[in-house]
Amino acid sequence: QVQFVESGGGLVQPGGSLRLSCAASGIIFSAFNMAWYRQGPGKERELVATITKGGSTDYADSVKGRFTISRDNAEKTLSLQMNSLTTEDTAVYYCNARPPFWNYWGQGTQVAVSS
Repeated sequence: QVQFVESGGGLVQPGGSLRLSCAASGIIFSAFNMAWYRQGPGKERELVATITKGGSTDYADSVKGRFTISRDNAEKTLSLQMNSLTTEDTAVYYCNARPPFWNYWGQGTQVAVSS
């Protein structure tokens, strides 16, 4: 069964950094484009960053230059390095394929940016 387990979230002050991780199982990880998504309070889920099977990356304008997505196909893990965090980055962060496995969202990991 497809499963994504996110971790690494927490409370951080504006300007701080966090590194999120996602462990994937039940899929041939290397065969899929992967992505990080987030859902802020009162907002719809949005795409944050994508990494293709070949390692090409793309970012939402709001995080470009601050976030870095990476993958380890051998370990079947996806990471998101987040720097220069702002209050606008407060959200629950999810990993999934792109396009996503709509019925297999994980619990996500909460990121709260506050002073």
